[in-house]
Amino acid sequence: MGLFGKNQKKIIEDLHRKSEDHCKEITKEIEDLLDDLKTDYDENQEVVNEFSSFVDELKTKLSPEDANKLIDFSSRLSKVKRCAKKGVEAMRELARDQRKLTSETRMEYEEYFYTR
Repeated sequence: MGLFGKNQKKIIEDLHRKSEDHCKEITKEIEDLLDDLKTDYDENQEVVNEFSSFVDELKTKLSPEDANKLIDFSSRLSKVKRCAKKGVEAMRELARDQRKLTSETRMEYEEYFYTR
């Protein structure tokens, strides 16, 4: 006779199934968000470079004060780009960690069921 009865084993199997379903749902949601974020980032990746070129063209036609304001704005826009890139990288890491956690959880349940 095993450590757990049939009723407890059924409860654990149900918990395993629910846990796996939740993990898959979260993984899918993270992957969808990552795809959306990557698509948006890729579509707008060159905007900062284009704007910097535009600033270079314009700064000779502006007063020094206005040129400095435009250069400052261009610098802040570059910081926004770096922030967006870090966001994509963080979401990619989150997706990887979620897949890894789902796999580890699945293996733990399978190990439990096969050793009982």
